[in-house]
Amino acid sequence: MNDPAYWLLPEGIEETLPPAAAQLERVRRELLDMYRVWGYELVIPPLIEYLESLLTGAGRELDLETFKLTDQLNGRLMGVRADITPQVARIDAHRLHREVPVRLCYMARVLRTRPQGLGGTRSPLQVGAELYGHAGIDSDVEIIRLMLATLKACGIGRVHVDLGHIDIFRCLVEAARLEPEIETELFELLQRKAVAEMSEQLAASGLGEIHRRRFLDLANLNGGAEVLLQARERFAGVDARIDAALDYLDDVAAAIRHEAPDVELCFDLGELRGYHYHSGLVYAAYVPGRGQELARGGRYDGIGKAFGRARPATGFSADLEGLLEAGAREDIAATARIYAPAEGNAALDDEIRRLRDEGRIVIRALCGQQGDARAMGCDQILVRHGDQWLLTEVN
Repeated sequence: MNDPAYWLLPEGIEETLPPAAAQLERVRRELLDMYRVWGYELVIPPLIEYLESLLTGAGRELDLETFKLTDQLNGRLMGVRADITPQVARIDAHRLHREVPVRLCYMARVLRTRPQGLGGTRSPLQVGAELYGHAGIDSDVEIIRLMLATLKACGIGRVHVDLGHIDIFRCLVEAARLEPEIETELFELLQRKAVAEMSEQLAASGLGEIHRRRFLDLANLNGGAEVLLQARERFAGVDARIDAALDYLDDVAAAIRHEAPDVELCFDLGELRGYHYHSGLVYAAYVPGRGQELARGGRYDGIGKAFGRARPATGFSADLEGLLEAGAREDIAATARIYAPAEGNAALDDEIRRLRDEGRIVIRALCGQQGDARAMGCDQILVRHGDQWLLTEVN
């Protein structure tokens, strides 16, 4: 059947074929094993939830990314998850009921209405880790270390991490007494780094000159350690929380430099991705030559409040397939495949069972099939020698 409608996939939806699927599965297992020895417990949230639960505390951005459908059993609106973080927050708040710090990890598909970036996927394999119940710098640094370990495990060497802090923008918004509509517009312009448009929007907003200058300064405050000094000068006296945020960024950067001196650190004070549920530190990891972030994370202390239990929380997430695409891991070495004839024989059955128990790949022929051992990609073949079945190289 040649009608493309029968085999074309939707834009941004992919399938993973051999041997890439085996490579993906191997790394998936390695990462989950690594998270386990760090103390992170695996959770598997549902693919679909009622919309009220799925979007609680997540904000407008996630709402637009969520595919929605009607439950045929009761008529309620449901959504296919576009981000696993709010689901894990619900699990910690509503299902686990632990008072001690909780470490959780996950790896599962999400589905989004729009790709993130030109030519991007709409169904990433999202991997991430979350730490609940601790508000100090130690938990943020641990999560960043785990993010860097994840990148390394995927073959990503030289890493660039941008650090930011949500409180700085929020304090400027409060000081300027911005209307919610203006705040939303400025947020969107900041994400696009559209400084010229922001200048026009601020001029039309009626804000005083000092407030306009502060927002424009924020958009341009990105770079090395000097950014923190410039921010202290330009936002002096606005709000003590800005000074605290800058101190926190300085402390986090010092800890990362100590733990991972080869990582290039920068500060981007206008980085607000996840603004609607992040509450403090935010960060993103990049590699040279790729404009799209590989992983991102931050603190979101209030996300569990809507589920009845507000706890400090911090975490990161990434698209595993994107990490492997950017990494330099070696492909899986070709594994020897053994061809076994189709004939029924107890000794042959025993030998096939023994080889498979050892982890060897044995392909048993099917009666009347097309193709010989070589066509089936086999390197060896089981051949009868008297009462025994022995391995022989395929000629």
